[in-house]
Formats: sequence, structure tokens, C-alpha cells
Amino acid sequence: MPEMTAASDAGKTGASTGCLGIIAGGGRLPGLILADLQARGEPVHLVAIKGEAEPELAAQADVELGWGQIGQLFKSLKQAHCDRVLLIGGITKRPDFTSVMGDLGTMRRLPAILKAMIGGDDSLLTRVIGIFEAEGLKAVGVRDVAPALLARAGLLAGKTPDEDAAADMALAYKAVQRLGELDIGQAAVAIGGRVIALEGAEGTDAMLARCAELRRIGRVKTKGAAGVLVKAAKPGQDLRVDLPTIGPRTVELAKAAGLAGIAVEAGHALVADEAETAAAAKAGGLFLFGLTRNGSDAA
Repeated sequence: MPEMTAASDAGKTGASTGCLGIIAGGGRLPGLILADLQARGEPVHLVAIKGEAEPELAAQADVELGWGQIGQLFKSLKQAHCDRVLLIGGITKRPDFTSVMGDLGTMRRLPAILKAMIGGDDSLLTRVIGIFEAEGLKAVGVRDVAPALLARAGLLAGKTPDEDAAADMALAYKAVQRLGELDIGQAAVAIGGRVIALEGAEGTDAMLARCAELRRIGRVKTKGAAGVLVKAAKPGQDLRVDLPTIGPRTVELAKAAGLAGIAVEAGHALVADEAETAAAAKAGGLFLFGLTRNGSDAA
């Protein structure tokens, strides 16, 4: 399922005197962004998605709502005088509207919501953004509120990829682009000049677990660590939503899968807690690399 990430161009939101509404799904990113904003004294209204947001974050939320309680969500944002909204964090399931039939606001918007549910994750989240904008809320993104989380170009941690790793990186990047054209996934693994795994609805973590299993049963054999995980945005993707993300857990699973490194698309991917992620990669003997849009830095 998708990662709720609105990521608009820097500076487009301009100065705002209103409150920023944060709609928080799962994972570490919402908490990291909230802490950064609070440290800078930015007024925020935190809405935790029930069953998705981390318990520690939900405890800090101004309100906790089910993913289908759209009417209550907009009421909460309006009462807090929010004029902007940031969607951030993972969503593992789509809304079950049978459980919120009493929410009149949801019922009024149900035709638009059901239309949004059609299609892949990218189209779904783009339509969700449209629902917020129809209510007069400006969708802002990580680039606006926490640009330091965006991956930089070049070597981020570990040793410079050797020729074999660079070739695997370039191949996996091409595979991600083909996969993304079908709005399926944002990640691929290549080892020894062969793509061995593509991300589907199961997500990156489960894909890496499959790679580890392939090694365990002998379907993939290498001398030592080899292969690269690449995560990149889909071609033509609305970059306000669902940016590919890595973090310490990604490094842990890539290490368990016997990979040599991880590459992400610079400026179009997020690194959750870069210092910790980089330290984990270095300790595990993996490299982290930021690819440019055309993948040229893999060569």
C-alpha cells in the first residue's frame, strides 16, 4: 500500500499564517517531521490515522480518526484553522466505509472518495489530494517542511560502488522505471546483472525478505555480499504523493538479503533519519547512494 507523502515544489506554499494539518500514517517519518516542526515553533494540528500511526505519535495527536472518517477529519482541520495539509506516513489498507456510515461528511463526499479508490496507489493518492484541495486546503510536502529528509546525490554512506555494483544499480533503476509505468511499485533488486525481485503490493520489506529466502534456498548464489536495492519514483508520478522511502529497517533487511548496497533517487526519495540510516549501512558493510533522475550516477 502507498506511503502518504505530499511533496510539492519548494517555496510554492509561500508565507502562511494558518496552521499546518499533518495527517499521519505509519512509520517513523511523521514523528521526525513533527519533532522538526515543533522545534522551529511551527503551529501544527496532528491527526493520527487510527490503526496506522505509531502508538507514541498517536498519543501526541490532537485527534485520532479512522481512515474513513473524512467528515470528522475536515471538521477537525477547520476548527484548528488549518490552511495547509501534509499527508505523511504509510497506509496498509484502504478505508472500510461500512464502519463510518454515520459520518455525514463522509457520506456527502462518498462519490469522490469511491472514485479515488479506483486504480493504483499513485492515482489513488493523487485523487485523495484533490479531495483535500476541493475543501480549500493547500497540499504541501516534505520539500516544503523538511527538505533535509530528501536524498542527496552521490555517495551517502559506505564505500563507492564497484563496477559490478554500479551495473546492478543501473539495471535495477531501469527495472523500477518499467515497473512504475504500470503504477505497481517503486523498488527492484538486481544481482549479477539479473533482476531478481520487483516490488508489488507487499512492499519493500517483504520484497527484501523474498530476496533473503532466494539466497537461503540457493536460487541466488554469490561470493559475499552482492546486488543492489534501488528505490525510485515512478515515471510521470505526481511527486506530491508516495515518495519512495528508506530507513534503518531497510538497511537491516538489505543486509539480511546479502546485498552490497542501496540506491535511491536523489531529490525524489526520502531517507528517514539519515544519520542513523547511514550509520547502520556503514556498520553493515553496505553503501548508500543517491542516483540522479536519469540514473547516470550509477555508471
